Amino acid sequence: MFKAKGYFIHPTQLIELHSDLVRKIAFHLLARLPPSVEVDDLIQSGMIGLLESAKKYDSSKGASFETYAGIRIRGAMLDDLRKGDWVPRSVHKNSRMISATIATIEKKTGKNATATEIAGELEVSIGEYQKMLRDVRCATIIPYEDLPTLESGMSNLGSSDDVVFHSVSANQFSSKLSDIIKELPEKETLVLSLYYDEELNLKEIGSVLGVSESRVSQIHSQALHRLKSKSKMV
Repeated sequence: MFKAKGYFIHPTQLIELHSDLVRKIAFHLLARLPPSVEVDDLIQSGMIGLLESAKKYDSSKGASFETYAGIRIRGAMLDDLRKGDWVPRSVHKNSRMISATIATIEKKTGKNATATEIAGELEVSIGEYQKMLRDVRCATIIPYEDLPTLESGMSNLGSSDDVVFHSVSANQFSSKLSDIIKELPEKETLVLSLYYDEELNLKEIGSVLGVSESRVSQIHSQALHRLKSKSKMV
């Protein structure tokens, strides 16, 4: 048992009280993953993360349980997805190629690389490049692995002290990331904002921009790869 808000809570009770948090995180994450991923699998992984949180949480450290558990729940889900390796190697390879190509072009020209320039450098047609973007979009976990985001840095933390420390680091990174995002083409910036800040899905974003859901997927994927390439230059 541990003390919270002046009374003691048993870990089992804590799990019961926060099981809805697991489902909320699972469905939020599911919306950004391919159809092959089952929500029940995410929930199962998340419950393990919640259980670990209940065992290790220390209310005297300052962070709320919901904040601490949310990090571990999401981290547990992402860890299981990575272990499952549901993204083909060819997709990982294409993802790395796209990011590297964007970085090469932008370093050479000092400007944001266009789709035509990227496709030309990759020696593929625009249609083939757009297909690559659609394929690699299923690897939405790319940002968590390759960008030092809050989740990737905190999924395996051992104490709430670590959470507080990494929150400061995350704020510093967020400032740098904000500067990088400002350098993106306007449409890519808007898509990222609508997707991550407003939490609209691709179809809803398409309605806002007046383009197809497939086109939004391509813009989103290219924006993530551009962010990835720019972050390595900071």
